[in-house]
Amino acid sequence: MTIARKQIVDNQTAGFYHCTNRCVRRTFLCGIDKLTGKDFSYRKDWLENRMLELTQIFSIELYAYAVMENHYHIVLNTDPLEPLNWCDEQVAERWLLAYPGRLNLAENAKLREMKKLAIMADSEKLKTYRKRLGSLSWFMGRLNEPIAKQSNAEDYCTGKFWEGRYSAQALLDEAAVFSCMAYVDLNPVRARITERLEESKNTSIKKRL
Repeated sequence: MTIARKQIVDNQTAGFYHCTNRCVRRTFLCGIDKLTGKDFSYRKDWLENRMLELTQIFSIELYAYAVMENHYHIVLNTDPLEPLNWCDEQVAERWLLAYPGRLNLAENAKLREMKKLAIMADSEKLKTYRKRLGSLSWFMGRLNEPIAKQSNAEDYCTGKFWEGRYSAQALLDEAAVFSCMAYVDLNPVRARITERLEESKNTSIKKRL
């Protein structure tokens, strides 16, 4: 029986999680579409870069990841209470970085600063954003949504890109964390994408090696 995500993820306590998501359409997320022959491998860079970028914004550390042809694996350590130690300016700045857009253009620097000051002056927004910046669900949302929109725009289509929001498994002790990291690291070998881990692309094991 499927367990509700809210019963898996503890929003008040630091913890490790193994999260995955899979592309819903026939076309590959990041591989070669066997029907058209089009290579989407460059999208792996989108995902990897976005993962690394978000760890600089949220109170979440990245321990392992592997971007495959139509899905990805990611092992994370969350600290929901860390944002309570951030100053108001840090919270406002990180929130704006989580939603990059026209405000981040050089010509909109003054508007961006006004937006940041407005957030800093609103205690309720700051409270809400602190909670979200420590949330696994919000982290995964900011990972998945931009990739889906960018891919749909490129494919000239609309509709669901991912099968769901994401799946999560709590890793309750050190042995579970190391075992899951090994599982994620070996995914490219298991999928016969490569025979040498140091040659696997868009993976944490390559960076560690």
